[in-house]
Amino acid sequence: MTIRATLILLLICLAPSAWAAPVQVTNMRIWAAPDNTRVVLDMSGPAAHTVTMLTDPFRAVIDVQGAQLKGKPGAEPQTTDRYLQDIRTGEHGQDLRVVLDLKKFARTKTFLLPPNDRYGNRLVIDLFDNEPEASATPAVMDETPDSRPRDVIIAIDAGHGGEDPGATGPSGTHEKDVVLRLAKELAHKVDRQRGMRAVLIRKGDYYLGLRQRIVKAREAKADMFISLHADSFRDPRVRGSSVYVLSQRGASSEHARWLAEQENASDLIGGVSLDNKDNVLASVLLDLSQTASLEASIDVADRVLHDLDKVGNLHKSRVESAAFAVLKSPDIPSILVETAYISNPGEENRLLSRRYREKLAGAILQGIRSYFHDRPPAGTLLAVHQRTHVISRGDTLSGIAQQYQVSLESLRDSNSLNGDVIRVGQVLTIPAGS
Repeated sequence: MTIRATLILLLICLAPSAWAAPVQVTNMRIWAAPDNTRVVLDMSGPAAHTVTMLTDPFRAVIDVQGAQLKGKPGAEPQTTDRYLQDIRTGEHGQDLRVVLDLKKFARTKTFLLPPNDRYGNRLVIDLFDNEPEASATPAVMDETPDSRPRDVIIAIDAGHGGEDPGATGPSGTHEKDVVLRLAKELAHKVDRQRGMRAVLIRKGDYYLGLRQRIVKAREAKADMFISLHADSFRDPRVRGSSVYVLSQRGASSEHARWLAEQENASDLIGGVSLDNKDNVLASVLLDLSQTASLEASIDVADRVLHDLDKVGNLHKSRVESAAFAVLKSPDIPSILVETAYISNPGEENRLLSRRYREKLAGAILQGIRSYFHDRPPAGTLLAVHQRTHVISRGDTLSGIAQQYQVSLESLRDSNSLNGDVIRVGQVLTIPAGS
């Protein structure tokens, strides 16, 4: 080897960065939530970055060191986005400059995420008014007395969302999409019940941390928390529904333990670590085990599972318990419903069917309604106006509706009846008159 060749080889070894390919920004994604907007840059590798906030007009300037944009940004803000007006990109020396034109002043939080089983390296920029990290501290309740009976509040949580698609079916269906449709269908059915009102925890395709979901339910003063998911397993033949409640001691089976780890991992996908919260939540979980919340959760879970059995297959014939972070509210009865196995081609197709989702929502509603029929919270319309009628020979549904001065439609809805067929001895719930 000549002296010149040796020197060239030595220079290459001493300065590898000079020959390294620049980081490629391959895509940009925007997730607009009601109280924050998340911008995600997909990158070929990690890269340092700086953020500068400017005014008149408001904008956030992100310089990604040594990066290049591959193709077009591929993301445009929605008109309903509270924070983001536009995204612009350009070269700034050797760096890539990304300019976020803002509709108003916003705080920013940025962090890098390493590759996982779904994504490569990512730079995440969060825009928000207040710190989005949800506190585990229970909200202060309004102590002002109110003599008027209130509605029972059902918090309905569609799992995953935005950056976190959840499980994916054989034909590419994302869990986050089908459970959001199911959540909206269930909310519609709940809102048609006199004395009940639904609160959707996630209303669109955006990410919410698991703790944020709990806090939103508590802020709504929910009487019950229902988290909806669509299960997945490596064997596509596995099928059926399951219902879970919280287990302080961990999962009740190896399968439940594996599943709990998968669901809780969504916080890592979203960039929020749960490690620093375990000690804080330990005392909360201890309180949970000493209250009636878990007992109530098991009660309603049993009823929902019973009614799901009428719609399709059950994967587990009894209520399971696992350490789902989303079930760790200390003061709200909470259940997690794995509606079906999206990894099963047949069940994936059924989840895409609106008719099947209506049946699922009807079964879940029947379990909820059965629970509150027997245990209406004090001060609610259900506690004040709860009435039942035992069917006797000669009774007709229209006659009962006329007797109690309620509409035939509301009587059917309150008892999940598709027609007018009733049987002797059957107990009907009579809705409150309108």
